[in-house]
Amino acid sequence: MKEIRSGAGADALVRATAADGQIRCMAAVTTDTVAEAARRHGTSDTVAAALGRTLTGAALLGAWQKEFDRLTVQIECDGPVGGITVETNSRGEVRGYVRNPEADAPLNAEGKFDVRAVVGGGMLYVTTESGFDIGLYREPYRGSVPITSGEIGEDFTYYLAKSEQIPSAVMLGVLIRARASGETFVEAAGGLMVQVMPGADERTIAAVESSVSRAPHTTKLIREGATPAEMLRAALGDVPFEVLEERPVTFACPCSYERAVSLISSIDRAELRAMLSEDRGAALTCHFCNETYRIDEPSLSEIVQSRNV
Repeated sequence: MKEIRSGAGADALVRATAADGQIRCMAAVTTDTVAEAARRHGTSDTVAAALGRTLTGAALLGAWQKEFDRLTVQIECDGPVGGITVETNSRGEVRGYVRNPEADAPLNAEGKFDVRAVVGGGMLYVTTESGFDIGLYREPYRGSVPITSGEIGEDFTYYLAKSEQIPSAVMLGVLIRARASGETFVEAAGGLMVQVMPGADERTIAAVESSVSRAPHTTKLIREGATPAEMLRAALGDVPFEVLEERPVTFACPCSYERAVSLISSIDRAELRAMLSEDRGAALTCHFCNETYRIDEPSLSEIVQSRNV
């Protein structure tokens, strides 16, 4: 697996309100998080950009989740990447994977990684679940829209407008430097989301739209050392805003050896015996983080014996 590194700096997300609550906004620096995801899955540079934008967009979209909520973003597409799935929670923990991490495409006409080409067309799904991890099941909410561009930021914008009826501006960026050594360097990653709340006056909306349209690209700001709050200031211009919370953002997965054993233990007894006799053990790989858990022959034998009791 090729080496993937990131620029220095701790990842973080802020959520804020502007213009006396008429505007809701979020911004995040996700450089290390994107680098970790790309490293774990051994992605091409173009897929690293696509996965990184989705990770960042999901983190921003989930910024207002409650403590036991979980938000899942799925991009089901016909491009060579095959699909992208990302989960996030209220603690700023995100994880995600793609179906074909080695997918790639030539640079686009602007000389940039062609995320649109590896994504193609399809559907964007957003699912919100509450209380799942503590056993309090509630009917999940699922919204969906067709992919309109494949650039991902524009697709999040379209989802918010059509599925949640929230006029929004979403800017997502991943700046990658490919080096002659073959190493991928994630120099900057992050994004921001600005949403117009019901009842906002036209003057405020016009001021925000004008300011956002003139804002520097998110990766330029991050590369220059901007914090999430400073990114919001650059996007909002003279519009006053108040930061309500800042939290870390990390690539995190709750999988573990114990969970792997529990899953293996639930397999049909005949299949367990076959695994023991043919493979002398078992291995389980987590889709989200690509971690592989190996259960050796003695441990698998104990599982089989316990199932025979």
